[in-house]
Amino acid sequence: MQSDLKPVADSVIDPVCGMSVSPATAPACREHAGKNYFFCCNHCAEKFAANPGQYLAPKPATSGLVQLGAARPKPAAQPLSRKAGAAKYFCPMCPEVVSDKPGSCPKCGMALEPELQIGTKTEYSCPMHPEVVSDKPGFCPKCGMALEPRITTAGAPEEDDSELRSMTLRFWIGSALTIPLLVISMGGMLTSGGLHHFEMTRAAAWLQLALAAPVVVWGGAPFFQRGWNSLRTRNLNMFTLIAMGTGVAFVYSLLVTIFPETLLSSIAGGGERPDVYFEVSAAITVLVLLGQVMELRARKHTGSAIRALLDLTPKLARRVAADGTETDVPVVQIVVGDRLRIRPGEKIPVDGRVEEGKSAVDESMITGESVPVLKQPGDKLIGGTVNGTGSVLMVAERVGSAALLAQIVAMVATAQRSRAPIQRLADRVASIFVPAVIACALAAFAGWFFFGPEPRLAHALVSAVAVLIIACPCALGLATPMAIMVGTGQGARNGVLVRDARALESMEKIDTLVVDKTGTLTLGKPEVTQVKLYGSFSEQEVLQAAASLESHSEHPLAGAVIRAAQLRMLPLLPVANFEAQPGRGVAATVAGPHGPMRVLVGNSEMLREAGADVKVSIGGSSLLKRGAPELPSSLFFVGIDGKLAAIIAVADPLRDSTPDALEGLRAERIDVIMATGDHRSVANTIAQRLGIERVEAEVLPHRKAELVRALQSQGKRVAMAGDGVNDAPALAQADIGIAMGTGTDVALESGDIALLRGDLRGIVRARRLSKAVMRNIRQNLFFAFVYNAAGIPLAAGALYPLFHVTMNPIFAAAAMSLSSVSVITNSLRLRRVAL
Repeated sequence: MQSDLKPVADSVIDPVCGMSVSPATAPACREHAGKNYFFCCNHCAEKFAANPGQYLAPKPATSGLVQLGAARPKPAAQPLSRKAGAAKYFCPMCPEVVSDKPGSCPKCGMALEPELQIGTKTEYSCPMHPEVVSDKPGFCPKCGMALEPRITTAGAPEEDDSELRSMTLRFWIGSALTIPLLVISMGGMLTSGGLHHFEMTRAAAWLQLALAAPVVVWGGAPFFQRGWNSLRTRNLNMFTLIAMGTGVAFVYSLLVTIFPETLLSSIAGGGERPDVYFEVSAAITVLVLLGQVMELRARKHTGSAIRALLDLTPKLARRVAADGTETDVPVVQIVVGDRLRIRPGEKIPVDGRVEEGKSAVDESMITGESVPVLKQPGDKLIGGTVNGTGSVLMVAERVGSAALLAQIVAMVATAQRSRAPIQRLADRVASIFVPAVIACALAAFAGWFFFGPEPRLAHALVSAVAVLIIACPCALGLATPMAIMVGTGQGARNGVLVRDARALESMEKIDTLVVDKTGTLTLGKPEVTQVKLYGSFSEQEVLQAAASLESHSEHPLAGAVIRAAQLRMLPLLPVANFEAQPGRGVAATVAGPHGPMRVLVGNSEMLREAGADVKVSIGGSSLLKRGAPELPSSLFFVGIDGKLAAIIAVADPLRDSTPDALEGLRAERIDVIMATGDHRSVANTIAQRLGIERVEAEVLPHRKAELVRALQSQGKRVAMAGDGVNDAPALAQADIGIAMGTGTDVALESGDIALLRGDLRGIVRARRLSKAVMRNIRQNLFFAFVYNAAGIPLAAGALYPLFHVTMNPIFAAAAMSLSSVSVITNSLRLRRVAL
């Protein structure tokens, strides 16, 4: 009998959200390259049609500087096989599928991905313009900032602080030379003794040149290089202004020093030697170097969250060969199917399952729960978690970029490189700001030169340099990226993974939350509480058939039926022609002891359409009210060969944290709506206990998306929280999709925000994080705008007519550096935000 059963594939994977869909009932279909792709909703189909390559194939490695859109090229993987030249590719949905060459998965049709990214060239990107990517270090052609090594799912490159060390060296040597330069220049103006007379001599000018030249030419070389690059690429930025300001002051002083005084005596306005401004150019260079050093140190700290995650993975793993010998190998050499020995106290190197042994594993780095979890044969293990006192033998299932920890790292790194919509405001201002500043500097120069007091040229030069320096928009450019980088890192420490800055900004505006019940409000660990039989089938027969069917299902409640069969020592039976109907149930042919049986497990509507007499099941509603009232039950209707065989009641207790989390959401003025496919009586009971006023029960997955769409049409800003699989259509439709779950069950690719600890308190944390980051960004932008608006008129000489006071360019440089420091310091405060 069993040999006649031939399983067939009845579902495919939505390439956008990863949900299983039936080609016969899929809401949308699109053709690409001669192949049809099916989608759970029109929203996913539209995203796919806009850019199919983003969802189907790994991208080639980048070369040089490129401008990227929605999809970012990924480095091609180097060979991973223990045989030289044999690359390995795996399916992200079916990790057991491994190939030696690129292609499509024979099970789900998705493009195979490189198993690991090892030995690739490190990519570098701009922290303020993440669309700029290079395969080598350099400077951003837009803003002039140094490109940073990008942390990828393959791991982080060795921490490269060469720019920080270079800037620090230039700062200290520049400071050592600038201090005596200031003593000669400023001391001569403030005293009347020998220093004053020496400062007025030509020898003093040559000495100042000797001290200033190394500071400006060598210390300020990066600024001149970036400034020239900005002019060459027509992307004027802060370094354009710095290079122009210091360069003009230095070149003017150089000409005054080198050429005979008679040639330029008219500049002084009285026949005396004209003033030189070597101390101005040198001091500005040193102050800008100081600002760069502080900024680089702050940016280095913002990556601490990612590096802390990367440090969770051990560097070595103990691989067990087929003959039983054990050897320590680098984790990067582990491939799917390897057997690994985990000794007491060691970290789990990759994701996999226990094959032999038993131990308690500390999974607090993922779940936040301090109590170790008992792991037995068949249980999942997560890379980076810590083994207890037992020894286990595991089989590797997900390695490299497919591992949970790698996905978390990739998500945090991507979020830190993303740009919030509010950044567009700063970009628009910056695009016209630098040309406007140059125009203001020229206007100040002309005003002083034609209408100012003698020496006119000197006053005009000083005012123009002060305007150029004080108006550098570095604070404006740092306002948003610094807050995003620090905020996303703080979120990762608290189990809140944000996909991009847009999600972080939108979360602040959410006013309605639609939540699934199972696994979100409840623990997601249901148990069978009662079996009500109909017909001639025994309880053992019903549970064995239902468990065999549910072993192929992804439904959160399926595990309860399987565990009930395992407790009764009932072996699972072979299954063929498996068919899943999302929101309704599952059906298949089961090889029973007396021959094949057509078994259905689902809701009453599914059985009614199959011809089963469900009128007798009316009494089954009494199962909902039996047992402890705090455990409302869900019902499975089991049909065998067209007849109702049993009703199985399954209870899923509420999370202890749910009531407090709902209170926190109400305090944030967020309306909560429960949408579940469960029986209305169950949904109403739970809603009443939790104080949820609106309930949508017996809702199919596509109906959840329609509910979200209806709320959006009413002007609501809607977030959807679910398990990220069956709720994928609603997650894609919502303004913010929130994937709930723990361990490898969390659907990181389904939502805009993923909560590793899997309860609603994470949504409260995400809301507080969003509000804190956006408040910080607004403060930063306010500081930058107000500073520049007030600084330019002062530097141009607005106070001179009233008080006969002008701004020395040195103080303009100090003010410019302090503005950047204030933005960085304000952003770093997010590391202390309590979520």
